[in-house]
Amino acid sequence: MADIITVDDPDDPRLRDYTGLTDVELRRRREPAEGLFIAEGEKVIRRAKHAGYEMRSMLLSAKWVDVMRDVIDEVPAPVYAVDPGLAERVTGYHVHRGALASMQRKPLPEAGELLASARRVVVMEAVNDHTNIGAIFRSAAALGMDAVLLSPDCADPLYRRSVKVSMGAVFSVPYARLEQWPRSLETVREAGFKLLALTPDEKATAIDEAAPHRLERAALMLGAEGDGLSRQALVAADEWVRIPMAHGVDSLNVGAAAAVAFYAVATGRPGPRETARSA
Repeated sequence: MADIITVDDPDDPRLRDYTGLTDVELRRRREPAEGLFIAEGEKVIRRAKHAGYEMRSMLLSAKWVDVMRDVIDEVPAPVYAVDPGLAERVTGYHVHRGALASMQRKPLPEAGELLASARRVVVMEAVNDHTNIGAIFRSAAALGMDAVLLSPDCADPLYRRSVKVSMGAVFSVPYARLEQWPRSLETVREAGFKLLALTPDEKATAIDEAAPHRLERAALMLGAEGDGLSRQALVAADEWVRIPMAHGVDSLNVGAAAAVAFYAVATGRPGPRETARSA
């Protein structure tokens, strides 16, 4: 059972894991280097714990101590009880959900390890917005994608904003980095995957006509908001696919586009011709 420690000094070194959470550049450097990430809110903390991440500590406002009592009783990590004003001074923002936990990162698997058992994977290039990363992971988990592969310049899925937007789905879908980009895409192809580049380009095949759900193994490639996939990534793909648009809209936010494409790629869904024959 963890001790509950009341802290009234924002400079207490025991709170160091929680300092400056709104300083994106600082946290992007610190957290991977120190092997930690921050889980915010009751549900996310519970999901991180359920996924097997080791807890370093918790920072709770008084009213959340009872809510998190079962977790406190199960985890030996220290629990720091603070008033909301002090939590704001430490973190840099008003902690609306009243519960934060510092969690220990796990070593990332190798891409080949994930590809060996997967059939549907997401490949992201230069997606560096944490909100988009979180949204894509949430859709990937909900729609049955098996793994996520990230180019070296993609944002950190365990950054606080990504974890929060995904509602902890980043803990459900395994991910790895493709360190040699775009050369590592050949590793994906050699594992038996067809590389499908999602692009609004008119030369791309409509995704329902491409029928990716019929493929034995499919890797859906997504690019950054605005720029999309790079020329090098598009050249490396086996096929370009697009989501048909109406009312003069030329593209969707990458998070929304990912959800639509994941549904199209999901296994076992009848294609348009199959549906027509059965009607």
